[in-house]
Amino acid sequence: MTTDAVPDGRSAGRVVDPYRSGALREPTRAPVAVGGDPEAVELYGPVFGTTEVTSLDADLTRRHLAEPHGERITVSGRVLDRAGRPVRGQLVEIWQANASGRYAHQRDQHPAPLDPNFTGTGRCLTDADGGYAFTTIRPGAYPWGNHENAWRPAHIHFSLFGRAFTQRLVTQMYFPGDPLLAYDPILHTVSDAAARARLVAAYDPELSVCDWSLGYRWDIVLDGPSATLPDPEATR
Repeated sequence: MTTDAVPDGRSAGRVVDPYRSGALREPTRAPVAVGGDPEAVELYGPVFGTTEVTSLDADLTRRHLAEPHGERITVSGRVLDRAGRPVRGQLVEIWQANASGRYAHQRDQHPAPLDPNFTGTGRCLTDADGGYAFTTIRPGAYPWGNHENAWRPAHIHFSLFGRAFTQRLVTQMYFPGDPLLAYDPILHTVSDAAARARLVAAYDPELSVCDWSLGYRWDIVLDGPSATLPDPEATR
């Protein structure tokens, strides 16, 4: 997330009072300048091999001995740069809660059932047109303790690396028609309504698989004025 430095060294990033963890996630020191070659930061960017990513990695419903519980969905879209050009060979990673709203993580202890056949992580590489696709289970809402009766809307976390380390993006995709969207302080750290709308996927029957899954389309723009904005939980 791009922010402006203020005189005391803190960042003038997006802080929304109802989001209690926002202040704790705010930077407390001035940005560190990269000296010398401005492209030197790329030398420290992530590296991954295409041979390690298989088609099975993109189907979160086929990893275990049996099928997971919940509503099966297909999530697909394109990864683009600011000019609308496809970002090819892009590593896209996702993680999410299960259908009951619980993560397969030891720190998630709220009283919802774990699904032994769903761990909620996946990855794929974008194709020549910048396209990606996942088969997964629609995640459930979950309580998160920010305020009384606080529930996070259903969402899927996305991680992308882009063509350069400066295009690194961690964000969240939400579902259309969810009544919890209007009450979520994390989503509303994005003050611009149009930018918030870009974080919500669209139901697309053309992506639905007959008798198998409902389809949702969500395009991701890595930079520029129409960029998909980062997840404030991960970028503070």
